[in-house]
Amino acid sequence: MKQTSVEQFYQEMDTPLPDKISKEIGHFNVFRYEDVIARLKVKNVMPYNRRAYYKISLITGHYRLEYADRVMELNGNTLLFATPRIPYHYLPQGDEQSGSFCIFTDEFLVRNMSGIVVDELPIFKPGGYPVFRIPDEEMDELRSLFRKMNTELSSDYAYKYDLLRNYVLELIHYGQKLQPVTTLYPSHNGATRIFSLFVELLERQFPIESTQQVLGLRTAKDYADRLAVHVNHLNKVLKDNTGKTTTQLIAARVVQEAKILLRQSDWNVSEIAECLGFEEVAHFSNFFKKNTALAPLSFRG
Repeated sequence: MKQTSVEQFYQEMDTPLPDKISKEIGHFNVFRYEDVIARLKVKNVMPYNRRAYYKISLITGHYRLEYADRVMELNGNTLLFATPRIPYHYLPQGDEQSGSFCIFTDEFLVRNMSGIVVDELPIFKPGGYPVFRIPDEEMDELRSLFRKMNTELSSDYAYKYDLLRNYVLELIHYGQKLQPVTTLYPSHNGATRIFSLFVELLERQFPIESTQQVLGLRTAKDYADRLAVHVNHLNKVLKDNTGKTTTQLIAARVVQEAKILLRQSDWNVSEIAECLGFEEVAHFSNFFKKNTALAPLSFRG
C-alpha cells in the first residue's frame, strides 16, 4: 500500500520542502485552505490515500470526506483530526472554502516530550471521534491558534518549535475535550482492559502494506488465546461493549481493509485474499459479498 509522504505532499503542492525543519525537529508546517483550493482547481493534490503524517484542519465551508467504508458530508465550521492509520479523500463542494490546517510527523510532536505516543492519544485512537462541528462563537479562539502558528513559524525565536508543539497539543486537547466522556475516561475494570487489548490487537495487524504481509490473527479463538481468556468470555465482553460478537468485529475490520486494498492497490483479488487470511479466493469473494452485497471486482469498479 502506497502512502503520500511528506516529500510527495510538497511536490504535489509545487512548494519546496523546508529541509531545516525536517532535519532538526521531525516535520511541521501550516497552510491556508484558500491557497490549497486554488491548486486543487488545477490538479488533484489530495487523492484518496494514506498519509504518512498527521493533520489538523479548521475548515469553514461545504466539503465531503470519503473513507473506504463511509462518506461524511459536512457544512459550516468543522475541526478535523487525521491520522496515517486511516486513508481518506477530501472533496471541496463549491468555491467558498476557507480555513487552515497543519501537518506534522510523530517525531515532531514527541521530541523532548518523553512518554507521548501520538497514536495513543484519544483523538487518534481507533474508534475515536475525529470530526467536530464548531459553533461560530468558538471559531475565533481556534483561528487565533493557527494565526499564532503562522507567525511563530516565520519568527527567529530560538525555541519556536517548542512553542509550535504546544499550539498543536492545545488543538489536540481542545478536540479531546469535545469527545464523549467514556472515550477519555474508561473504567479500569477487567472487562474494559480486555476490550481495549482486543481493539489494540486487531488494529495492530493493519494496514496491510505488502503482499508478503498476512494477518496473524483471524478468528475469535486466535484473539482469545492471545489474550489468555476463554472465547466465550471475550465474546461476552465485546458484546456488552459494542453489541457485536468477536467474529462480527473482526469481519468488519477485515472488510474495511479489503475495501481499501481493492480501491487503492493494484493487487489482484487472489493476493488480497491471501493477505487477509483466506486460503481460497472463493471464500474471500463469498465473505466480501456477504458483508457488502457486492463481489470484490464489482466494488473495485
